[in-house]
Amino acid sequence: MDSKAGDLFSAEPADAAGSGGVMGRLWLPKGLSPSVAKEWFDRRRASIRPWAGFVDHRKFTKPRNFGELCQRVVRNFDTYNSNYTFIFLGLILYCIISSPMLLIALAVFVGAFYIIHLKSLESKLVVFGKEVTGPHQLGLAGAVSFPVFWLAGAGAAVFWVLGATMFVIGSHAAFRELEGGSEMEELFMEPV
Repeated sequence: MDSKAGDLFSAEPADAAGSGGVMGRLWLPKGLSPSVAKEWFDRRRASIRPWAGFVDHRKFTKPRNFGELCQRVVRNFDTYNSNYTFIFLGLILYCIISSPMLLIALAVFVGAFYIIHLKSLESKLVVFGKEVTGPHQLGLAGAVSFPVFWLAGAGAAVFWVLGATMFVIGSHAAFRELEGGSEMEELFMEPV
């Protein structure tokens, strides 16, 4: 554990050589930097399909059979993947905003993680004779904030978001006609 070259987490930022210290930066996992998150978000936003066509009620029909239903789900999920991602993120945001206790629980988690991180920057954080690494700091922050998440009903919120997402996205994917439907029908017709 002396070498952090292979670690996913590092307490030192990539540009530590030119900066006056690490106190001004919030520590994040190497793969989760603000630039990576912004790039992912921009890619998703660029590949989003127009919302007017996404919700056009004239394009929704009942599938003829189970095979067509499965084909619609697979193809629509591939076509509208970015739209579905934003629906999922919107449901998460709605769930968090509509529950003040969940907001408090998230604030407690972020605060606990930030305090633990600041303590580890001052000196190595040692618990029971072992140094606490980055992933363990996240676990410690989670353990500290777990009672607040439990009181806030975070488990129910997670299952509500998953259920609502599966219902909305599944319904859309199953009942939305495929793009270029007439061409696809000709491909799957068998000669008589």
